[in-house]
Amino acid sequence: MCQIGGMSVARITGHASRATPLGLAAALVSPALVTLALAHLQDQPRDYVFIYLGIVAVLGVTTGIGPAILGAGLSFVLVDYFFVSPIHDYKIADSTDLVNLVVFFAAAGVVGGLGSRQRRVQLRASALAGELQSANIELGRLNREQAEAATISARLLRTEQQVQVLEETDRLRGELLGNVSHELRTPLANILMTGSTALLASTSDSEQTRNALGTMVGDARRLERLVSDMLDMTRIEGDALHLRVIEVDLGEAVEMAVQRVLRSSPARAIAVDSAAGRPIEVRADWDRLGQILDNLLANADRHAPPSTPIDVSITTARLEATVRVIDHGPGVPPELRPKVFERFVRDDADPPGRRDGTGLGLAIVRGLVQAHGGRVWLEEPVADQGGRFAFTLPLAASPAEAAVTPAETEGAASESRLR
Repeated sequence: MCQIGGMSVARITGHASRATPLGLAAALVSPALVTLALAHLQDQPRDYVFIYLGIVAVLGVTTGIGPAILGAGLSFVLVDYFFVSPIHDYKIADSTDLVNLVVFFAAAGVVGGLGSRQRRVQLRASALAGELQSANIELGRLNREQAEAATISARLLRTEQQVQVLEETDRLRGELLGNVSHELRTPLANILMTGSTALLASTSDSEQTRNALGTMVGDARRLERLVSDMLDMTRIEGDALHLRVIEVDLGEAVEMAVQRVLRSSPARAIAVDSAAGRPIEVRADWDRLGQILDNLLANADRHAPPSTPIDVSITTARLEATVRVIDHGPGVPPELRPKVFERFVRDDADPPGRRDGTGLGLAIVRGLVQAHGGRVWLEEPVADQGGRFAFTLPLAASPAEAAVTPAETEGAASESRLR
């Protein structure tokens, strides 16, 4: 069954075929007006019957079968009363007039029925035209949706292909970094372990030879440190850094880093202060956390005078722990503060003996801290203090278990310091 706006054609034509008040009024008034007009004519036309038949036909086409039958019956009564002898009486003197009246009523009924049928056909055709228009609109909408779906499908296919290419590229990049790391570090290790270091330990012929070998060992170690830092920086910038995050005692990690610095600078005084007064567990990669602390402590050791101490403090606030490394050196020059986290940033005012860093240490610190979900910054200078570096790591304890201690206000004038 055809539908138009939720209504079937049969329902539309059914409603249309029912007599309306206007149609019934027209069926009552139209024959009466025609009779009134004909009754005032002295010479009444012989074909007046066709006038009534025309009225019935118009009623059938415009208002339906009900008003048409009503108009035909009323026309029959009016013709019999006003035009069939005896006039003004419903008696019929001539049997021919009776036959004529019956034929008239039958003809009127047929004409009204045909008109009503024609009206239903027109309404059905109109309904079908409306349904066809709605179907065309729906078809257009479906075609647009199909085109959009095809476009989205093509985009998804291209995106999937791009993801596969990126995954393959990432895999190849990881393999390349691993191969480069192996190919560069292995010869350096051989130079240090089986070459220069062994010769330096066994050679006693001349002081000049020992000095040359010592220089060779120092340069090889600096080269090894540069290669290691460059590979780490490449992993960080290429999102190829993989962390093995576990629960780590932050205080223990700091103590281990302090011991490593003291092996190379035994005269340096380093004070560690933990405001929590208890073990502080954070979520971190043990090796990478040690690398962060080593770089910050080595940076402070390099730029502070030998007779000055290095202060390390550990505090907790909300859901994170904060570590500060404070030296008593000259601090970071104002012109370098905004860019100390950038690669290969150096202070030209440093004495030559303090320029043996790679210039990547603090850039690596920033990348490693951010990879852990933390923050790192360079605080504003304080009287009698040099560089003040701070970074945060997420606490391993739940919010209810995390002890909150007052933390110093974190001023972030810059993010790091040169190494």
